[in-house]
Amino acid sequence: MSISLRPSQALRLWQQVMLSQVRDDAPDLTARQLAILLTIYLEPPPHTIRALAVRLDVTKPVITRALDTMGALKFVSRHRDELDKRNVLVKRTVEGALYVERLGDDIIAKAHELPI
Repeated sequence: MSISLRPSQALRLWQQVMLSQVRDDAPDLTARQLAILLTIYLEPPPHTIRALAVRLDVTKPVITRALDTMGALKFVSRHRDELDKRNVLVKRTVEGALYVERLGDDIIAKAHELPI
């Protein structure tokens, strides 16, 4: 399925989704945190701090700080890789999956509200 939006419509959709996120009781994440979270949930695992840093073109400390916040929210968990103790695996959680699913539902709802 292909969706065709003018730039102003795309920006309006993004604005409406962001406003909804800010007004909601759920935690609002930074753009960087959201990019990391969506990468974890939309791309196949395994996810490591090192791989996420490469994928997002940021440093490992940037990923670690974001994961600290998202871990406190229970959106992700971290575990030492049993096969390679140098790696830390980032895993999905039920709470994180629900957050991402609600975000997707919100995007769809706001897209339906866009004026034609």
